[in-house]
Amino acid sequence: MPQGVRVASFHDVCNQRIVIPCMPISSFKEVLAAAAPLMRPDALVADVCSVKEKPVRWMKAALPETVSILGTHPMFGPDSASAGLEGMKIALCRVRINDDLYNKVVAFLRRSGLAVIETTPEEHDRQIAISLALTHFIGRSLAAFGARELAIDTEGYKRLLHILGVVEHDTRQLFTDMHRYNPYAKEIRAAFMNAMAEVESELNS
Repeated sequence: MPQGVRVASFHDVCNQRIVIPCMPISSFKEVLAAAAPLMRPDALVADVCSVKEKPVRWMKAALPETVSILGTHPMFGPDSASAGLEGMKIALCRVRINDDLYNKVVAFLRRSGLAVIETTPEEHDRQIAISLALTHFIGRSLAAFGARELAIDTEGYKRLLHILGVVEHDTRQLFTDMHRYNPYAKEIRAAFMNAMAEVESELNS
């Protein structure tokens, strides 16, 4: 077990001053319903889901009015942050949290070296549908295509393989959830495939 980590009961975890639920988006609503009655009235709940509109809506509906809510999305993982947090980005969506507590959270994150991006759930999901969901879509497509290292390659092809390597470290469930629960992901996929079809049409004309 990693240093500083200890196992605790679900009840004890939910009864903390700060609760950071970490689970697949598809399980988030169900876990919230079970956790809400166990939470302290002065708790802060900060999710880390890779989409924001639906998790924020679920938290507002499930959690008592006295519980503070902050939507977050750390734009890094164990691989990308293996050398440290300096310069890594985290998106914050202020939902239901007073100025004092919010400012303390922001200050802590910045002291940790993180670049804080303050945004709305809608703007987050619109941009992440391109920067994350589309990237994973391309990576998964490369995997299905059978892309692999070649002796005769180019720097551009190496960058494509880098995308493939990044997404293959994430679970299939994360990939499915980021597309299923982001309300803008489908239209972005469609726009991308239409653009590919136009380029293909130009080559065949």
